[in-house]
Amino acid sequence: YSPGDIAIVQPENLQQNVDFFFSLFPNLDKNRKFRLECRDTSFPLPHNSVLPSPCTILEAVTSYFDIQSIPKRYFFELLAHFTTDELEKEKFLEFNTAEGQQELYEYCNRPRRNILEVLYDFRHTTPNIPFDYLFDLIPQIKSRSFSIASSQEKHGNNLQLLVAVVRYMSNLKSPRLGLCSNWLARRNQGDKIKVWTRSGTLKFPPNEETPCILVGPGTGVAPFRSFISSVVASSSNKRQIVLFFGSRNKSADFFFADEWSADSADSADNVKVITAFSRDQEDKIYVQHRIQENKELVCDLIFDKKGWFYVAGNSKFMPTQVRDALIECLTSRLCSREEAEKYVSTMEAKGRYQTETWS
Repeated sequence: YSPGDIAIVQPENLQQNVDFFFSLFPNLDKNRKFRLECRDTSFPLPHNSVLPSPCTILEAVTSYFDIQSIPKRYFFELLAHFTTDELEKEKFLEFNTAEGQQELYEYCNRPRRNILEVLYDFRHTTPNIPFDYLFDLIPQIKSRSFSIASSQEKHGNNLQLLVAVVRYMSNLKSPRLGLCSNWLARRNQGDKIKVWTRSGTLKFPPNEETPCILVGPGTGVAPFRSFISSVVASSSNKRQIVLFFGSRNKSADFFFADEWSADSADSADNVKVITAFSRDQEDKIYVQHRIQENKELVCDLIFDKKGWFYVAGNSKFMPTQVRDALIECLTSRLCSREEAEKYVSTMEAKGRYQTETWS
């Protein structure tokens, strides 16, 4: 792989959820084997690495059924066919009417109630569901994509990821857990993980003399750590790099701080790290503020040295705010903000301004 490339991870369900699932289906033999047959080429079978053939029911529940996903309207439509409980059937049918959509939203989507919890709530119906129909009821676990945070020039065959473990509260009693991040966090050394690599969207300059400005708050720093590691590992590559890194707290969220401190053996004269820790002082400071504070440096690298500009991280507000901050910096050298906006648009068209963002 190269800096900017992606690792694709195929997670599995947490063991506690697998055990809970089988407690809801007491008549299911988890060791029973089955095969899936393809009768419609428009619906290909899952890859053998996800669902082998033959496969045990335990393997399917562990690695295929996304029991932590939020059920859709069709889920309840199907359940109505299997229930013998009149009260539960009435609720299923109500969820499938136009008038019942707000109640369905309040029950499932707002609190992020997952399929496993719904099956528990309607436990008079759940044991009646034939195993074959679980493939209609429950979607497949989707793979997750992560920017690779290591470089083969420095780390060899040790592929590293920077993953935020997702855990938050809704109005339900139990915390909401991100499937992949919590599954990864519970792996032990020696556990095998299904992972693939593919080319990413970020492409770095082929000319080693072209400077780069990297803006990577939070886990958005992952592809830039990969890039910086590859540059530092090359004794001939003296490319000037400025990294703007941001997080809430220096003490808790300064990822790879030990590599980028001035006294680190991994630090390099051609790499400058500028930080923004939003919660370490009364006034919140973000990466876009640091960019504006360093407008002379930014203008020198962009105008005078024809540098490239990169942004990676959460797609909500940050990318737009960073773009605006860059435009403000460039306006100080140009006649107007309109000219600066045109310049940034030209950078985007020529690949000198690249983004990789996610929700």
